Amino acid sequence: MKLHTALACLLLVAGAGTASAQNMKPGLWEISTQMKGSGQMGDAMAQAQKQMENLPPDQRKMMQDMMAKQGVQLGNNSGGGMTIKVCMTQEMVDRNEVGRQEPGCTHTYSQRTGNTMQFSYVCTKPPSSGEGQITFAGPEAYNMKMTSTTTVQGAPQKIEMQNNGRWLGGDCGTIKPLAMPKK
Repeated sequence: MKLHTALACLLLVAGAGTASAQNMKPGLWEISTQMKGSGQMGDAMAQAQKQMENLPPDQRKMMQDMMAKQGVQLGNNSGGGMTIKVCMTQEMVDRNEVGRQEPGCTHTYSQRTGNTMQFSYVCTKPPSSGEGQITFAGPEAYNMKMTSTTTVQGAPQKIEMQNNGRWLGGDCGTIKPLAMPKK
């Protein structure tokens, strides 16, 4: 699997599990993700990390700069770690949309109980589903754990993810809000 294909898979999974925006502040958010995957997905995550590490410094910088323009930074640790910066508008917060809600995906959020909320999602393209729990630490931070299942070349793949989101400030700088599909 090529580096850009593996990165696209990583971003799709990370976007599927972003937190609901209940009581969150608009502005620039940093979402650190640690993933463990089985089968081809796990191999793709490890391969993407290794390929980035093995690029010559000038090519690695060019790739990192290109990804940074999209608000994405891969972590330097093994196991699929990465950091994504997301600009959330007030409208996104008001609609409880953090991260890109992909067409063909249905998200279900439970009512908040204390500082926690359960969620699930099902997507048709690519076929995937998952569930998890978000624990809010106020309007400027959250932790999320989720398990996701997808199909890669006809074989089921399981992914476990842990996200830590933290608000960086009200100014998004050069990071643009993600385009939200029309409902």
